[in-house]
Amino acid sequence: MTEQDHRVATDMDFDALYRGEQPSEDLQLDCVPWDIGAPQPAIVALEESGALRGSILDIGCGLGDNALFLAERGHRVTGVDGSPTALGKAREKAGARGLDVRFVQSDATTLEGVEPGFDTVVDSALFHCLAPEQRSAYAEAIHRVTNPGAVLHLICFGGEDPGATLQPISKEELHTALDPRWDITGIEPASYSSGFTKETISQVSEVTDAIGVEPEKLSYDEQGHAVIAMWQLRAVRR
Repeated sequence: MTEQDHRVATDMDFDALYRGEQPSEDLQLDCVPWDIGAPQPAIVALEESGALRGSILDIGCGLGDNALFLAERGHRVTGVDGSPTALGKAREKAGARGLDVRFVQSDATTLEGVEPGFDTVVDSALFHCLAPEQRSAYAEAIHRVTNPGAVLHLICFGGEDPGATLQPISKEELHTALDPRWDITGIEPASYSSGFTKETISQVSEVTDAIGVEPEKLSYDEQGHAVIAMWQLRAVRR
């Protein structure tokens, strides 16, 4: 990841983005890049496989679609995000659907105000938004609020197709951040459906430059969302 990539990722005003405003001087967006208006297929697959157990923490929950999906499937879920605008919209969705999901505003590197006791942590594209110096604090924070033996499922930019990867995180970076408190049991290539379509991604030069390929060379899912290469990590709390 280049210094410019880090700056674009970590200097973004996420609450402004959720308010429909531009998130930074360097990145002009007409959509929330990770919002597909539905749970991420990778999270759906994890739930259907039986990999998610006990009380679940959805860290970086955004607009809440993953958390609400899990609640509908009978899980106890707490969603955490730093954006009050995103959390307000998530609570509205939960209320409209009659779902009991707790949403807490907190920094992912401290999780202040988040009560401990989680058995599973789901991170759907938060980790790569953290600066390198924030990642160990993140690992410590989720360790603090989880039970011994808890499982972390983390999805971040990476994978084995760097030509179609935004701001890739290396396996070594994942180990550096997590190894002191978590035992990584698997890091596998995965796909992530982004909020970009063929039309919107072609209008965002900063994104296509970071990806390193022409928009027409990207793959798209059945709903027309650009698919980004990711790592899907599983780790167990010590």
